Amino acid sequence: MECRRPGIDVPVLHLTRRSFLSAFLSLCLLTLGFDAPSPAGPAVPAKDRKPQRDAALGGLPITELSADEAILHALNRLAYGPRPGDVERVRQMGLAKWIERQVNPNAIDDRAVEARLENFPTLRMSSAKLLAEYPQPKPAQKQGRAARDLARRSVAAESVIARDLSSEEQQRSQDSMSKSEGENASVTAPQSASDDLHLTASGKSEPPSEMNPATRGAPGAGKRDPLGGGDPNAVPRAIADDSKRPQRVVEELAMAKVARAIYSERQLQQIMDDFWFNHFNVFAGKGADRWLLTAYERDVIEPHSMGKFQDLLMATAKSPAMLFYLDNFLSADPRAADRLAAERAARKMRRGGFGGRFPGRPARPAQQQGKKNGRGLNENYGRELMELHTLGVDGGYTQKDVTELARCFTGWTIEKPREHADFKFDERLHDPDSKMVLGKEIHAGGMKDGEEVIKLLARHRSTAKFISTKLARRFVSDAPPESLVERMTAAFQSSDGDLRAVLKTMIDSPEFWSREAYRAKIKTPFELVVSTARALGTDVDTPMPLVQWTGRIGEPLYQCQPPTGYSDKADAWVNTGALLNRLNYSLALAGNKVRGSRSDVASLLGVGASGDAKGALDRAVEVFLGGGIARATVETLERHLDNPQVLQAKLDDPVKRVDLGVVAGLVLGAPEFQRR
Repeated sequence: MECRRPGIDVPVLHLTRRSFLSAFLSLCLLTLGFDAPSPAGPAVPAKDRKPQRDAALGGLPITELSADEAILHALNRLAYGPRPGDVERVRQMGLAKWIERQVNPNAIDDRAVEARLENFPTLRMSSAKLLAEYPQPKPAQKQGRAARDLARRSVAAESVIARDLSSEEQQRSQDSMSKSEGENASVTAPQSASDDLHLTASGKSEPPSEMNPATRGAPGAGKRDPLGGGDPNAVPRAIADDSKRPQRVVEELAMAKVARAIYSERQLQQIMDDFWFNHFNVFAGKGADRWLLTAYERDVIEPHSMGKFQDLLMATAKSPAMLFYLDNFLSADPRAADRLAAERAARKMRRGGFGGRFPGRPARPAQQQGKKNGRGLNENYGRELMELHTLGVDGGYTQKDVTELARCFTGWTIEKPREHADFKFDERLHDPDSKMVLGKEIHAGGMKDGEEVIKLLARHRSTAKFISTKLARRFVSDAPPESLVERMTAAFQSSDGDLRAVLKTMIDSPEFWSREAYRAKIKTPFELVVSTARALGTDVDTPMPLVQWTGRIGEPLYQCQPPTGYSDKADAWVNTGALLNRLNYSLALAGNKVRGSRSDVASLLGVGASGDAKGALDRAVEVFLGGGIARATVETLERHLDNPQVLQAKLDDPVKRVDLGVVAGLVLGAPEFQRR
């Protein structure tokens, strides 16, 4: 089924022969199909395909792949694919040494990519500075009721917290301020914070994306969102006018992600950063998170992505971005409002008099105060912490465990979400009683209750297996061998969750280097966009079009709405519409039709190839696929080498000159390149 977004025309392949397009896409669907055998072993014979031990392989357990295949495999799994000359560079360095450097990225000089990131000033800003310098525009009066409703919702959650944490005098001041801003809506449930919509300048909600279930219905995933697709060569308004629009914060974050993936020498680090961001997903389209994501990725994910899992888990639990995304910043002991009201009443009684009230006016009952504040126990974070972050859906926990765990995290909140948005633990909102999680009593007191739960979950065997399975799925296959998962689980437990130890166990396994694992994974849209740019040696001055192509193919960056993150399995990405977009992207990039990017295909394939279509195809297969391609793919391409667009000539023109960009684009769009 071809997926299209409302209002967005899927690009049409300009090769004019419908039979070619039909045959090519059918071949891709068949080859990438879930029940089809892996095309790991190329049908076209190549020299020295019989595996021979090579000094470049060192002591790695490689018995089924040749040296070149093993190096390609490493560059496709532990990096975002090879750049021109990478295979030879790794061979000279030695594959084992290259891997060791990738597992210890701090030893790698990465100043070149950091220089590229100087163009994105928001990356270095704190959340407080981003909130101050890129404020949410105040809705114009002419935008009417919808815009005013949005303004009311955007401050509703903050007002709830302010009322709870302030004195009675501060409450009156806050209520006055909120009233002046049109804040008349009360928060009746924690989930109301989730109702904040990402609107366009016109105040209309944006159409949903249909490219991937994870973005379907996601605010910000429609045609007007540059991260979600649209015309990849269009310049977003927030960049065109160098504005202080909030959208620019996420756009710079996305451009930096693409630039790092293409140019960073710390390739495994970039892959692990992406892996953990998906694992601990936060959706940029939810309210304040568009200002909080920069610090989340920079200060939470990146420093811990190859360290101890417990440290990473603790950092995400205290992150304002996660607290806001899963509503834990609103979670409070349901009895907290009554306790606070009783404490205030006691203070007034000690001071004497009526505490500023007129004689005869009764105090508002505590139950009514609680109803107004709308605070209570929120289980969103507790449920996702167990199901998605640690134990897994079959991790052996119950609904009672979810509730008890949520009680442990009451009081974990955000201080001044619209000013500096720092983590804060508020004792007054915390449930002080004993809890029972997974059969273990938790009664450390205060914030330590949550910290004890983090330690309990991080060291649980179900967590070790769940994380090991996800890592093996990312790096080995959609259905990783159970024997490998068990060894990785053991390494996780024996090393106290040391992620480097788990990765080394996986990389040093025969399963990782098996023939079955070779080209067994389908590239996600992000992986495809980046690996194509790396394969072509593209000079990318402006990453935004590549960000937009990633969204057009189906994976708009930072726009995954559900906490599951984007899928790493083939069934999420293989369909006719996505394959057509992938092919069009490869043709556009190789043909220098992408704004701000320049590829020199002629230097890669050789000038002599420009007059020989068959020779150009053979050379492209060797350069981009290492010579490994299925015979059916070759035959499909060869049958159409006389296409006028490939030859840059009319049918009756005696002068034939091969368009190397088209040839390279077709090979990069082939099913073998869609796999890693």
